[in-house]
Amino acid sequence: MIAQDTPLAVEIDPATRSRLDRMHQREEVLEVRSLGKVFESAQGPVEALQNLSFSVHRREFLSVVGASGCGKSTLVRILAGLEAATSGEVLVDGKPVNGPGRDRGMVFQGYTLFPWLTVERNIAFGLEMAGRGRPSALEQAREWIDLVGLKGFEEKYPHQLSGGMRQRVAIARSLAAGPRVLLMDEPFGALDAQTRAQMQAHLLQIWKNVDITVVFITHDLDEAVFLSDRILVLDPRPGRIREHLEVPVSRPRSHGQVLTPPFQAVRSHIERLIHPPQQVPHVDRIPMIRMTVVGDEVE
Repeated sequence: MIAQDTPLAVEIDPATRSRLDRMHQREEVLEVRSLGKVFESAQGPVEALQNLSFSVHRREFLSVVGASGCGKSTLVRILAGLEAATSGEVLVDGKPVNGPGRDRGMVFQGYTLFPWLTVERNIAFGLEMAGRGRPSALEQAREWIDLVGLKGFEEKYPHQLSGGMRQRVAIARSLAAGPRVLLMDEPFGALDAQTRAQMQAHLLQIWKNVDITVVFITHDLDEAVFLSDRILVLDPRPGRIREHLEVPVSRPRSHGQVLTPPFQAVRSHIERLIHPPQQVPHVDRIPMIRMTVVGDEVE
């Protein structure tokens, strides 16, 4: 369902409009057709996703947002081939997705590195499993280490790295196999605010230098606006498309843009879609027993 009641009235500057138009002229790498997902539970069938249809262009950065429980993570797991859809289909370069494949890389919120392998061996692991000889795999791994800004940490183990550095290794490992689409399920959700901002900037630098299409799942609206070319907003369960939204914020992006009118207009628009004012529940005051001295006030 496309929202018609809260139009986004933001003037897009000519350079941004031209960039978005060029993006739409590129070939479609990922296509989702009438996708649905129903889980069986003790209480009966639970419909998680309903009739989702959208496409993603080559080198596009698409974020998916929505209220908690709307099916964002279910969607990305289906795109990755980790779960099967109940109805509809997913295609990458026109070929149906029937399971995991090298044409899709996946980065999770949790740290999924092998703790017994060094940084370069973690990145080279998938290449070796695909039949690449170890010397060649390690050589390519070092190139990705340079790209994600971890030169000098080749021989470190995951426990010797910060959370942000571990996620950079996970991104490099996913990209080393040469996927067409990088799927990211709230990859920065466990990071502190400062590290998260740094990782967002790192991700945009990586995306700029690699021929990759990104589908990014997040509950953070500022993150979605900061990173994306386009944002897909899902309704609460069952997850349905509420709106496709182009981001009218110029590139290159900086965190200083967060306070600009276009950025705030997009963020506020998405907030209204996800949490309409009339749906905000009334919060009663909590009854409390006073355990302080009368007159010793903090408000």
